[in-house]
Amino acid sequence: MVANLRIDSNSVTPLYRQVYEMLRASILRGELVSGQRLQPTRELAEQLGLNRATVAAAYELLEQEGLIRGHVGRGSFVAHRSTPSADAPAVIHFGTSRPDEELFPLEEFRETVAEVLAERDLISLLQLGSPQGYLPLRRYLQAGSPAHDVLVTSGAQQALDLIQRVYAPAGTTVYVENPAYPGLKNVFERAGVRLTPLEDITAPSAGGALLVVTPNFQNPTGRTLPLEARERLLRRAADLGLLVVEIDIYSALRYCGEPLPSLLELDRRGRILQIGSFSKIAFPGLRTGWIRGPQEAIAQLTEAKQWSDLHSDQLSQAILLRFAESGRLARHQERVIAQGVRQREAVLRALEEAMPPGSRFTRPDGGMNLWVELPGDLDAESLLDDAQRAGVSYLPARYFQTGRVDRNAFRLSFGGLTPARITRGVRLLGEVFRRHQSGVPPAPATAIV
Repeated sequence: MVANLRIDSNSVTPLYRQVYEMLRASILRGELVSGQRLQPTRELAEQLGLNRATVAAAYELLEQEGLIRGHVGRGSFVAHRSTPSADAPAVIHFGTSRPDEELFPLEEFRETVAEVLAERDLISLLQLGSPQGYLPLRRYLQAGSPAHDVLVTSGAQQALDLIQRVYAPAGTTVYVENPAYPGLKNVFERAGVRLTPLEDITAPSAGGALLVVTPNFQNPTGRTLPLEARERLLRRAADLGLLVVEIDIYSALRYCGEPLPSLLELDRRGRILQIGSFSKIAFPGLRTGWIRGPQEAIAQLTEAKQWSDLHSDQLSQAILLRFAESGRLARHQERVIAQGVRQREAVLRALEEAMPPGSRFTRPDGGMNLWVELPGDLDAESLLDDAQRAGVSYLPARYFQTGRVDRNAFRLSFGGLTPARITRGVRLLGEVFRRHQSGVPPAPATAIV
């Protein structure tokens, strides 16, 4: 049990995030020690006066970060070593989809900040900003899509949260990819929304409010939706009267293949909300994302955002705008893509060489993630403990899948690692998995087409 957990209901920080940050700090300070059992989510929720789903979302973030481990029927336990031994292996984290911070152009960022701070209108940047976002940034983001309005959000996650609040109340049916990004699942499940796998949209009885899809380099699989499938999906959405939410936060990270038109570009109905973000190509800590869409929809979402946080962080938005308009963002993106090409090559080569025979994996053309399926006799979730002892972590399929869970599958996120660490990490995983493989080896490891 952790003492002195204090929730501020007036804070702009979401409640689940407050719980996560306080527990994380307690673990890192050593107040919660390795192996210690956390309170059940229901018990902690009652103690704090919160909904159980709020605490469960905080626990899930801690588990994604490798700080706690959940065991079915036993509860959640602290997994972090606050004082690791000298011979403990350094953990190679394949569990977090984030950019490589070693590539952050710190000097260029400092120059950008200095330029913004020297502006004559600095005082206005430090005042309360429009809930719709910093106007010059909105105009910049609107340039590629003049027929649509723009709402600037605190990252893609707030964009999803606002869309749920406005368009998907409890009991609504929302079609999502399966597997899907955990943050997307959390937003809708917390609200009591019925999540339905996207493949069920062809059923004669299909209906609902929203369809949420990531056409380019989907998280967690890395897959790209072909052009014909995009057009077919839009036709089906039109037949059902669905609003389509396009998550487009990875498309700038293409390493091979030809770019495809976005759903927003293909749309003829004015029923697309496109979510974008700077987090994957610039600085995720600045928390700047956006929604492009019809003017009426953006007005409704802006009103919901005003209920949530009243105003915008104009300074961060002004800094990112200057970083983009100065050409620094484009130069940084070139470096990120060049590194992504090397990362992709390293991870695919290592998977081909190290995974046990019978394994399958996707071959993304961009992004930061891919999906691995082990031979049927291997349980990726139960083997995670062994992998962490060997110095590697990943996220099992249960974080991503709705309904039936493929226990032999997991997401491997390679964006924040050097090619050398990717290669070493995958080889360590291969050694762990091969030790547990039983029976006659099946076919060699292959890519999922």
